[in-house]
Amino acid sequence: MSKATHNPNCFNQSNNTPFAEVLDRHLSRRNFVKSGLGLGAMTAFAGLGLAGCGSDSSPVTPPVTTPTPLPPPTQSDITLGFDSIPGSLTDGVSIPQGYRAQVLAPWGTPLNDKAAPWKDDGSNTSDDQANAVGQNHDGMHFFPLNDAADDGLLCINHEYIEPDALHPTGPSVDPVTGLRTILDEVRKEINAHGVTVVRIKRTNGVWEVIKNDPHNRRFTGATTFDMSGPVAYSDHLVTAFSPDGSQTRGTLNNCGNGSTPWGTYLTCEENWPEYFVNKGEMSAANARIGVATKDTRYGWNHFAGHDEERADEFSRFDITPTGISALYDYRNEANGHGYIVEIDPYSPNQRGIKRTALGRFRHEGCTFGKLEEGKPVVFYSGHDSRFEYLYKYVSDALWSEADANSSNRIATGDKYMNDGTLYVARFDEDGQGEWLPLVPGTVTTDGKTLGEHLGTLADIIVNTAGAADLVGATPMDRPEWCAVDPFTGSVYLTLTNNTRRTEANPANPRLKNSFGHIIRWNEGASDTEFSWDIFVFGSPANGDSETNLSGLTDENQFASPDGLAFDPRGIMWVQTDNGAKEVTEHTNDQMLAVVPSRLLDAEGNQKPLRADNQMELRRFFVGPNDCEVTGVAFSPDYQSLFANIQHPGNWPYSDDATQITPAGISIRPRAATVVISKVDGTEVGV
Repeated sequence: MSKATHNPNCFNQSNNTPFAEVLDRHLSRRNFVKSGLGLGAMTAFAGLGLAGCGSDSSPVTPPVTTPTPLPPPTQSDITLGFDSIPGSLTDGVSIPQGYRAQVLAPWGTPLNDKAAPWKDDGSNTSDDQANAVGQNHDGMHFFPLNDAADDGLLCINHEYIEPDALHPTGPSVDPVTGLRTILDEVRKEINAHGVTVVRIKRTNGVWEVIKNDPHNRRFTGATTFDMSGPVAYSDHLVTAFSPDGSQTRGTLNNCGNGSTPWGTYLTCEENWPEYFVNKGEMSAANARIGVATKDTRYGWNHFAGHDEERADEFSRFDITPTGISALYDYRNEANGHGYIVEIDPYSPNQRGIKRTALGRFRHEGCTFGKLEEGKPVVFYSGHDSRFEYLYKYVSDALWSEADANSSNRIATGDKYMNDGTLYVARFDEDGQGEWLPLVPGTVTTDGKTLGEHLGTLADIIVNTAGAADLVGATPMDRPEWCAVDPFTGSVYLTLTNNTRRTEANPANPRLKNSFGHIIRWNEGASDTEFSWDIFVFGSPANGDSETNLSGLTDENQFASPDGLAFDPRGIMWVQTDNGAKEVTEHTNDQMLAVVPSRLLDAEGNQKPLRADNQMELRRFFVGPNDCEVTGVAFSPDYQSLFANIQHPGNWPYSDDATQITPAGISIRPRAATVVISKVDGTEVGV
């Protein structure tokens, strides 16, 4: 999630057990030393969220014992083939020696002849934007065409907009009323959101957008989507637009992403609540998730009732009840948002579909677990806010390898993503954890059931975060992207930061966790069991012993881990959205790489990153000033790595992403994809 869209409010008002209290109980157990849980495992607790929005626990010093190891892994045979590059503070990207970086598909690139060429004065129209690449690229995935490594479809999320760049002189607002004054500006903003599907092709090592390809399309904040799963066709989705609750309009704040084993794209609706406003009585679900009470984020509702409004295109963002029932207003409009959205990039006439069974919250990423024939398909997703939760969905249907080659991909999605169980994670003090099912029969912390508290499964899904509160899930430090090691099956999760922590303890030894960390876990014998540890702590190189717990140096210091992905070779790529000045003084946002399955102890068990092996984490890429580095994808031959640059300050100056914008020149910034490749044409990273 971009810092620009982060809402600092804490919406979790539950009294779920803080980690410090869990730790105190654990330390008092007589079998502490016998359990083998020592410093390595204790640091696993650092950075995991505390209930409430703060902590009042006293510091505790743990004994030093041997950590409980994770099970022996299968190992990748890949080793990194580049040296860690220095940090950078320029209006250009930095890459290792022997590499090149190309700017591809920047904001405003026409997808077809309906769009005029991008104009550097911001004067393109809303119709232009509806047929051009959206703004502020985020998560993405490459889908090959005809099994080719040099020809495919790039699906790109567009998280939010920068109105000052989108329009010639920023948004037009009445200075007295504060209301928006130009309707086409609002339509342009709505059209700059969503997802781009664009065909790209590589010729002689250079990628280009294939204009007017039939696969090229935009999903925007106004596109119609079908609804599926427990909430579809329920009273929660009834509006004047969709009386039967089968459809909704728009996908918003598309941040993290995922893909499916059957070849579709998953886009995740993250900080969508502030796009809606309710000035009347708010439902418990919308209050818990943070729907606005005064005005929408960009003022799209200001044109409600305008003579040129089409089919309530602006009215729907005001969800204040006004009619005699939901059939006559948009009180339920926000209930159609906050989901995982499935898109089939190969079928340009196929409507996208929102998969409600995977929960309704501020989704950050959606990653499937290691596949096994005859076992359920599992997806993981974090709720990116302070003190929010980690979720897992387990399908009822069992995986069949034949479905990897399905020609009806959305129907295959129906099979695996409409019926299943949604779980939320509780992390326990002994390095173990439990997945708590969010179903009506689950007993809550007060002895009642979720059904008694909230009602049906559809009611629970609409208020996913509230249900997680009730069952005693563990609040986390802004859980963001998940990634699954293709060799070990271990799952990794970025926890970006949490500056609301005011008390130190062994589990959270850093006051105001500005730097974040990456946690990992292995699934247990049943759907409800897992074991976990901390893989690496973010820190400045000069952090003290209570801060730099992983022994990072100038060559790999980082803060606020965000984007995360494994390539099939076993390399894990870590991207940052840094807000800690201790690191931003040394480098812009960046992308690092490591091969976790190769980090083993003498007994062959997986190790975390720490001082004796921290050099295995290497800085590979640094973005231009003011940007976030986010989204990563790969060509099937690994000769091209795609990474997105979001909200740059004064970039790109040319198609060469490394070219620094000359001093004294100001350009209209354009988010873009950067393609990184080796000059010699061999695989990236090795």
